[in-house]
Formats: sequence, C-alpha cells, structure tokens
Amino acid sequence: MNVHARLAAAALILASIAACSPEAEKTADPTAAAPAAENADIHAFRIGALEAAALRDGEIRLANKAGESPWSDTAAARAVLTEAGQSGDSISLSVQPLLVRDGERVVLIDTGAGGRMGTQNRLVASLRAAGVDPTMVTDVLISHAHGDHVGGLVGADGSLTFPRAAVRISAPEWEYMKAGAARAGETALLTAVTPRVQPFAPGAQVTPSIKAVALAGHTPGHTGYEIASGTDRLLYVGDALHSSVISVQRPDWVNAWDTDGAAGVATRQGLLERGAAAGARIYGVHFPFPGLGRFQRRDDGFVWVPETTGQP
Repeated sequence: MNVHARLAAAALILASIAACSPEAEKTADPTAAAPAAENADIHAFRIGALEAAALRDGEIRLANKAGESPWSDTAAARAVLTEAGQSGDSISLSVQPLLVRDGERVVLIDTGAGGRMGTQNRLVASLRAAGVDPTMVTDVLISHAHGDHVGGLVGADGSLTFPRAAVRISAPEWEYMKAGAARAGETALLTAVTPRVQPFAPGAQVTPSIKAVALAGHTPGHTGYEIASGTDRLLYVGDALHSSVISVQRPDWVNAWDTDGAAGVATRQGLLERGAAAGARIYGVHFPFPGLGRFQRRDDGFVWVPETTGQP
C-alpha cells in the first residue's frame, strides 16, 4: 500500500484504541520524571511565559512519483525542490508533535505515527528526554485523524500511550471518524474510546492558553491551534501545509491528501498571506525539525524562513 492510500485509510485508526487498562492508571508518581536534557530529538523554546518543546517522532519519505507524491505534476515539483537545494527525487516530511506546559496542564498536540508509515517511533523517548513521562500528559489535542497524527495514541499492545490524558478533537472531525469506524464495523472499539474523547466546537478555547483554529480542506474537521502567552503567539498549522518548499512556494497546487482540494488551496493561501503580513510565528509539524519559523513574502510568492540556525 502506498503512502497516499495509507493516509486515506488512517482516519479510522483512532477507533482501534483500546480502553485504558487499570494497571496503566497505577503508574509511579509522575513528579519522578527526569529533567529535560540535551537531546537532538527535542528542541525546547518559549512562547511568552509558556514552556514548549518540539518532539521528534520520525520522518516520512516519499518518492516524487505518481502514486506517492500528493502533487500530480512531479516534474514541476522536482524543479521547485531542486531550486531550493533539495533532492528532486524524494519528498521528506518530518513528524514532530508539540509539547506545551500550560499552567498545571501538560499538553501534547498530535501524537506522531507510532512507528507506522515508515517512521521511527521516537515520540515517547523524545517526550521523556524533555522531562515528561507519558502519564503526566493531561491533554492530547488532535489536529486531524490521519495516522501520522493519531498513530502514537496507542502502543503496540493497543493500550493508551497517554493513559491519563483527555483526547480532544473538533466535533466535525470526531463525527467524520465515527462514521468511518461504523462503516468499518468497529463499533465496539469506538465505544471503548468514546469516554476518552472530548469533542469541541470549531474555534473553541481548549485550554487556558490554546485556542482551536478551523483550517478547512485537509479533513472535514481539520484544526490548527493558536498558543498565546501575553503578546506572544504561535500557530500550529497541522496539515494545512506539508512541505516547507512546495506547500509554501506553490500553495495553489492541489494536494491529493486534502478531502476538499479547493478549500485546502484557499486555506494555504490565506495562512501565507496573513502570516507573512503579521510576521506570525508558525509551527509546521511536517517542516524540517524543529518546525519553527515564519512565512516571508518574496517576489511574487512566499518562502519559509526557519527560526533555528542551520535548519534547511
């Protein structure tokens, strides 16, 4: 099965989550977690007074050919990538969920792929390197239901990776997932996970410092998150943009992974226009690690300007 097909099927993945076992609830005191240390798989930073960290989960590498790339004009994609100094034969998408300490809450935005889709399953190790045991996570915010964003919700044995966390997802996305699970005959599994899920309305304030932002096009309830502290802001864009080169420089190209291609184009163009005009700080979950930077208008288009030195 190619990556496109795996992504299309991944909306059902959350329905396979087993209910948390009683043993998982008896984990040792989470305050015993080790402090954050130097580690190439974490990038600690601040959003105003909030502590945050990019957590490396792995990488998805696609061949730039029909059936793998979501952009149909592979020759044009090769030219854009080559001009940016990257290989034109493949498309690399980093996967890095975002950790935010919001008061007493320990928030994880998306959960990586859990080793699916050719990724390296580093999230839990990265989380612990940042000084957080999985049992300390209080809220898991899901941008959408594709496997590289929800796959890490469960371990290989089917138990919840974050046993004490509320799983929060937009109501339209949850309905989309439930309908898919019902069609697949996963009613029992859906019943098991329902107590963990707390759907929210698009645009809701989901934690004291994090607000949901509806980003139409990729999936029916696809959601970004604006994290705010004082005058500082960071916008987590989810899969509104995938490639820091193609999605930014050619936002008008339809992405085959979007359920609504026209809405996806409009969302990308709007994010780029508004982001560049405001100098907004952006978190690209699939951009080169650690995914922090800004959009900048250049000539008749846009480019991605990473925040960290040495980042491609």
